[in-house]
Parts: sequence; C-alpha cells; structure tokens
Amino acid sequence: MDELMPPEAVVRLDDPQTGLRGFIVLHSTALGPAAGGCRLWRYADEASASEDAVRLAAGMTMKNALAGLPLGGGKAVLMLPDAPFSRTQLFEAFGRAVNALDGRYVTAEDVGTAVEDMALVAQHTPHVAGLPQQGGKPGGDPSPWTALGVIRAMEVAVRRRLGRSLSEVTVAVQGVGHVGMALCELLHAAGARLVIAEARSEVAARAATRFGADLVSSRAITTVPADVFAPCALGGVLNMATVPTLTAKVVCGAANNQLAMPEAAALLARRKVLYAPDYVVNAGGIINVAAEYLGWSQQSVSVRVDGIADRLSQVLDVAEGRGISPERAAALLARQEVVGGRPGCDKTALAA
Repeated sequence: MDELMPPEAVVRLDDPQTGLRGFIVLHSTALGPAAGGCRLWRYADEASASEDAVRLAAGMTMKNALAGLPLGGGKAVLMLPDAPFSRTQLFEAFGRAVNALDGRYVTAEDVGTAVEDMALVAQHTPHVAGLPQQGGKPGGDPSPWTALGVIRAMEVAVRRRLGRSLSEVTVAVQGVGHVGMALCELLHAAGARLVIAEARSEVAARAATRFGADLVSSRAITTVPADVFAPCALGGVLNMATVPTLTAKVVCGAANNQLAMPEAAALLARRKVLYAPDYVVNAGGIINVAAEYLGWSQQSVSVRVDGIADRLSQVLDVAEGRGISPERAAALLARQEVVGGRPGCDKTALAA
C-alpha cells in the first residue's frame, strides 16, 4: 500500500486498571473525521501494535477517499491482555478514550471485536457505529456489506481478466470468519466452486458441508488450482514468496493490507495476475458504518456498495491506460481525493 502521508496523530492507550493498551491512529482528517474500526488482537509488543495501527489507518484514508465518503482515515488497535480481564471494563475505557478525541475519530468493530463491544463503547461516546440495527436503518454487523462489495468487485475482475462469470470459476478463499463466511455464501449462490482454508477446524468443516467446498491448509491455499484467490484473513499474505506460487489469475478478497510489500504488486502485474486493491473492494463495511453514523438511508448503502464495481473499473482503466499496477492506480486516485481537499461535512448537515 502506498501511504499518502505520515499520520496526523498517534494516541497511545494505557490503562493498567482495565488492561487497556494500544493505539488510536488518526491518519488523515482532510475529508472529515478519521473513521476506522477497533481491532483487538494479540501482539508481540507495542511496536508491532503501533506499526499495524498506522498501516491500517493509512489504508482507511485511501478506502474512505475512494468510496467517496466524507470521512478521513483512522484505526484503533488494542492489545489483547495476557492476564484475565473484564471485557466490559476494557471497552468502556476505550469508549472514554475515543470521546476524549472530541469527534476527530469514529470507531466501529473490526477483527476481534463485535457489535456488543461497540454497545459498551457507546455508553461513553457518541462517536461510534456498528451498533445494533434499529428500525430498518443502517447498523449492526458490517460484515455482510463488506462481502457484498467484494463479490461485486470480483464479478468485474473475473469478467475483465478471464472473460467469465462467477458460475464458471473456482475461488480459493483464505479465512471464513464473519466476512469470509458471508462471501462464501454469496459465491455459492452465484454457482462458484469453492476451496477453503480456515485454521479453526470446526468452522472449516461446517463451511465445507454448507458449500460443498474442498478444504486445504492455510499454507497450501495460494497453490491450489483456482481462478480467483480471495484473502479474507489477516494481511500480508501476498509477498515475494507466495505470489510466485499463485495459480489464480485474479486476486480479490476482503482482508486489509494484503500486500506485504510494494514489490508484491509489481510482481503480480508481471505475472499477469489481476490484483483488485483491497481498500477498493472491501469498502462495503465502512460504507454501512458511515451511513449509520451520518444518518443515511439503507437504500443509500445498497447503492454505494453496488458502486464498488464501478470504482474498481475506474482503477483498472487508469492502470491499463498508464501502464501501472492497479495498486498504484488506486493510490494515485486516492491521493487526488485527499490532497485535492474534497471537503468533508458535519454529520448533522449530511443527506444520503
């Protein structure tokens, strides 16, 4: 991923009483308040957590810009405590930390967190989304919207690179968490053949039965014969060792920060593998979060998520026209949005 600029602020969180440790990164507020989810994960040390938070926040800047949202990019990364802890107290403390930023950061769920956690956060700050859905309005788990955006993008990528429909391809899915499982449901309904890698054996077995999928190890998922590789677990899966093993000619998945290093994008292009940049295709979740926070309608979410297909087409057109990788094209388009200063809007003044 091509970062636009250094982060505007890195806020360290440290509350020994509740076990809260981690970082909130405000990467950019040029287009509006920095928005991005809260990740709870086990990190080796604070340096690793901080580095991950900065990378994820930069990705949110680009994702929100390309999605046309009046939001900047941010992220919260919380370190999973080693000792027993109260989840209630930890997320209430996190809510107070978010509130102290006076609306400069808007949080929601991410890897390791859920709607119930955001409900705890909401007791201490209004700057949170991903809350239980009410009255047909946007809200709740954003995972299905993320999956819908990915499959819309995958339809475009498969048609452009392979000249086929999803019913004619095999998709290798790495990770069947909330988003991966929802994506598998959509792919199965579309008639795609599925190969799945999932570390949790009981989840993998359930998915195999449900979708008639073949199971392989996480190590083997990049090498199995497939038309599409869909990374839906943690980032960094595309590197100088794994890219040469890919049999798929399309990479399109929900995971953030799929490229371990910029050189991986160039290698994919040289091998004529169409890479759909992750922060373009996985924007469905943040679109739903934005709609909830900004008071947009459910219909506007559907229209904007369906629009991910057009955004990917634009990125691919720029890439082909300039002879650059799709990753580079997406970064250039995002930079134009952010540096150009498309004005953000106050949440009370927005309409769908």
